[in-house]
Amino acid sequence: MEDQEIIRLYQARSEAAITASEQRYGAYLRAIALRILGDAGDAAECVNDVWLKAWTQIPQQAPEQLPAYLARLTRGLAIDRWRRRSSEKRGGGELPVCLDELSECIPAPSSVEDTVERKELARVLRGFVQTLEPTQRAVFVSRYWYFDSAPEIAARFGFSRVKVRSMLHRTRKQLKSYLKECGYFDETL
Repeated sequence: MEDQEIIRLYQARSEAAITASEQRYGAYLRAIALRILGDAGDAAECVNDVWLKAWTQIPQQAPEQLPAYLARLTRGLAIDRWRRRSSEKRGGGELPVCLDELSECIPAPSSVEDTVERKELARVLRGFVQTLEPTQRAVFVSRYWYFDSAPEIAARFGFSRVKVRSMLHRTRKQLKSYLKECGYFDETL
C-alpha cells in the first residue's frame, strides 16, 4: 500500500491504517526505537505509542513524507521513554553514547535564556548539516539522528569502523567550530 493511501486511511479513521503502517514501517521504527532504548520490549511499546500518536495527529494535518514523520514520532517518543527510564536507572542503547560524544560540541543550557534559544540552535544545526558533503551528512545523521552504531554505519557505507569514527570526530570538530562562529559556544565551558 502506498503512503498516500495509508494517510487517507488515517484521515478516514480506519483501523486498517495502523495495520498498513505496521506492515510497511513497523520493523524500521522498531529499529530506531531499539537503538535509543536498547530493549526490544520497550522498542515495541514505543512503536505502539507511535501508532496512537499518528492516529490522533494525522487527521488534522497530513505529513508530506510519511516515513520521515513516523521516524520523527518514534525518535521523540523513544527519547522521552529513555529519559523517564534513565531517571530511575541507567539505561543502555546508543543514546547515552551519542549524547556524550556531542556534549563537547554543544553547550548545555544553563539559564532560561539559553532554553529559549533552543529553537534558534536547532535552526543553526540544520544549517550546519546542510554544509556537509552528502556522505559525511549521511554518516553524521545516521549516528546522531538515528543513533546507529559505528559498526552499523561502517557496514552500510562499506567503510572501516576506524574511518567512521574518524569521520564523526572530524565532523564534531567542524560542528564545534561552526557553533563558535555562530556564537553558540563559550570557550569558558
